[in-house]
Amino acid sequence: MEKEGNIRIPSGCAVAAVISKDGERMTGESVIGAMKPMHDRSNGLGGGFAGYGIYPDYKDFYAFHMFFDCRDTRKKCEAFLKESFEVVKGELIPTRKTPEITDEPIIWRYFVTPLRSVLDDLQLDEKEFVARTVMKINVEMEGAYVFSSGKNMGTFKAVGFPEDVGVFYRLDEYEGYSWTAHGRYPTNTPGWWGGAHPFTLLDYSVVHNGEISSYDANRRYIEMFGYKCTLQTDTEVITYILDYLIRRQGLTPAEAANVIAAPFWSTIDGKTDEYEREKLRYLRTVFPSLLITGPFSIVLGFDGGLMALNDRLKLRSMVVGEKDDRVFIASEEAAIRVMEPDAEKIWAPSGGEPVIVTVKEGAF
Repeated sequence: MEKEGNIRIPSGCAVAAVISKDGERMTGESVIGAMKPMHDRSNGLGGGFAGYGIYPDYKDFYAFHMFFDCRDTRKKCEAFLKESFEVVKGELIPTRKTPEITDEPIIWRYFVTPLRSVLDDLQLDEKEFVARTVMKINVEMEGAYVFSSGKNMGTFKAVGFPEDVGVFYRLDEYEGYSWTAHGRYPTNTPGWWGGAHPFTLLDYSVVHNGEISSYDANRRYIEMFGYKCTLQTDTEVITYILDYLIRRQGLTPAEAANVIAAPFWSTIDGKTDEYEREKLRYLRTVFPSLLITGPFSIVLGFDGGLMALNDRLKLRSMVVGEKDDRVFIASEEAAIRVMEPDAEKIWAPSGGEPVIVTVKEGAF
């Protein structure tokens, strides 16, 4: 457990999120502001954001956000990408110099689409090929990291307090229908640019407050399916688990929640609906190694929606509020009140109870 001076910090890290169910786009300013009253949940060793709907002009292309240690690494990686992808645009991600953010790597983005000839040769769908490419770069190309790889979305993260990270990345200049945010207080892992949240793969992004005591069991299982945990923090494995369950196994977000925060057997046995009882038994039996134990509250961002989820015992705080078409999620109500002072229906979800919000069909 971390300490700051003589003050014990029992539940460091802050999460926040907002989504418009009507698909109305909003700048990143509101969610940046939400992190300010939760400043002391962070210690300046990591902050980050994910925005959805931010690249409408390139919505059909995968947006690779990348860190490079030097120009030669970038040129090598770019040549590698051009072997298998059409690169329609490559550029430095715009940043705003601020004294609070230092030692930044080279931060670049590419808008790409896999070459059809490559997909046909490998007999892979494009999402699986992109996921494999991300893993290959992050594992094999020293000094290069893909830290965001979805369509019409992007992750922005750094070493620093989140409100400074938002200013650094100029998120007031982006507009999206959904935003997530994180302030990090690392306990067992280093504070570095790649280790800041959110963690992403394709359009899935995860911000997390807590600690995964089942990390090694979860990691060993998920790495059997081609995923590689390289970013030196336990949260990374949650993203890969959810990608595996939802994209590769075809589960709904609610069903995936019933795997990673599975109800206790006694709770399952007490279900009166036979179909629900048997489904929950099936999920616990088939995916036992993907049960995540330890205290956690997470927000999963995905194409067209958000899911908030606590561990089964609710050992980390999470609050949800609503106002008109918008839903707000945060570690503390004070953060929601910054985003929307007149928020209504404020409640704290129960342990293991997923809160899933989706944008109306055709809204964006």
